[in-house]
Amino acid sequence: MQNNLLKTVLGFWVLSIVLIQPVVGQPADFPDINDYIIDNMEYFRVPGLSLAVVKDDKVVFIKGYGVCEVGKPEKVDENTLFAIGSISKSTTAVGLAMLEDEGRLRWDDKVIQHLPDFRMYDDWVTREITLTDLLTHRSGLRSVSGGTIWYGSDFNREEIIERLRYLKPVSSFRSEYAYQNVMYLVAGQIIQAITGRSWDEYIREKLLLPLNMNRTTTTMDELQTRKNVAMPHIFKESQLIVIPHRDYDNVGPAASIYSSAGDMAQYVRCLLSHGEFEGRRIFSEENAREMFSPQMVIPFSDYPVEMKRRQPQYRTYGLGWFLEDYQGQKIIRHSGGVDGMRALVAMVPVEKLGFVILTNQEEYRMYYTIFYKLLDHFLGFPDYEWDRVFRKSISVEEEVDQSEKAGTAPPLPLTEYIGRYRDRMIGDIFIEQVEERLLLLFPHMPGFTADCIHWQEHTFQLQWRDPMIPQGYLTFELDTDGKIERLVLDQPKLLDVDFEELEIFRAD
Repeated sequence: MQNNLLKTVLGFWVLSIVLIQPVVGQPADFPDINDYIIDNMEYFRVPGLSLAVVKDDKVVFIKGYGVCEVGKPEKVDENTLFAIGSISKSTTAVGLAMLEDEGRLRWDDKVIQHLPDFRMYDDWVTREITLTDLLTHRSGLRSVSGGTIWYGSDFNREEIIERLRYLKPVSSFRSEYAYQNVMYLVAGQIIQAITGRSWDEYIREKLLLPLNMNRTTTTMDELQTRKNVAMPHIFKESQLIVIPHRDYDNVGPAASIYSSAGDMAQYVRCLLSHGEFEGRRIFSEENAREMFSPQMVIPFSDYPVEMKRRQPQYRTYGLGWFLEDYQGQKIIRHSGGVDGMRALVAMVPVEKLGFVILTNQEEYRMYYTIFYKLLDHFLGFPDYEWDRVFRKSISVEEEVDQSEKAGTAPPLPLTEYIGRYRDRMIGDIFIEQVEERLLLLFPHMPGFTADCIHWQEHTFQLQWRDPMIPQGYLTFELDTDGKIERLVLDQPKLLDVDFEELEIFRAD
């Protein structure tokens, strides 16, 4: 029955894809692009997609495909809003660039010059970390460190930054690349400290409005006033389901923007014109070069044989952008992901060529399949079966055994496990008893609520109530007296959360 339902849903949105008329017709020498996109949307089960191509400061192709939400008739067009996720980071870099143009900051300013109360775990790093360090993922923290503070939490921006001092580094300062969100939050708060206006207000006034990006939003409240908004979708137990938009306002400078292909095309025009837009200077050409210059080397491994064509010779990070090469051409790009949505912006500066791909499903292979097909076409390279290659490159995720172990019981009565626990960074965490099961509760993060099913010894399986969180395990560790001392989470990472950074001890 479930398979029949899924086929019905897929058929509905494929029909919707076919019925959409182009906003701008495809180039005459690329007549099969629509069929290619539709075929891959069906294969990857992506309900909606919006695409824009910029060439020589003109939008040469822009079109919507599919539906905003599975099971509903509203169709995607060039004005449909999608989450752009981490592509938001680039606007924070642009905001700082505009302030640098005005002489109100320098890239090598120390963070504490603008945020005197800012603290990292290491005092020396606190004194030395600069604005450039914030933007280049070289703070010494683990990848996506700090996600447990902000993801779905009620902490505001100031409270998140206050808690960064408890994050332990995993490498020496400036020695390794590790992708961050919270450092971009700090960068956004520097904009507020200098201008007296929030990151949201400043970016809207100085960037979005001058570029005529009038539909673009930076806050959830603003998004809720908009019509023509794509809904996020995920797969859960082989079913494609719609999930609510998650509020990313508390880490806004890193991830909160929603935009359309039409608006993002204007942004790409400005970036490819080195900060100029329709005769008006938005930020300086000097700072455009700074943002698009290598700042931090990113290690990478050899690609499999099928992917050798896209194997770069180098990969680095600039200020808010990844920089690499493709077939001898410099590519500036950034992807973005939030729960249920994926996006990509990529540019070939020497060709004044740019792409915007926005989707409302988590399948990143979709946008890469489209991007490389378009890239080869516009650069004049021989056609390649990117759809075949990316369909083969299925990422294998470790699956947690979801079956309960029959006849098992914890060594202690459930009442011995319940109580108040504490991580010094995020505060209290509770274990409560509900009927014959334990319940894990993070008071500041409602999404971090899980039923604890006994597995073996003092280990329980975690069945999270938020569908985005994969199942994991919780182990109660005992001290030498046989008393419960701490909790340890064996939990697969989320997109932006690593539970290994928590140190949870009993506090009652």
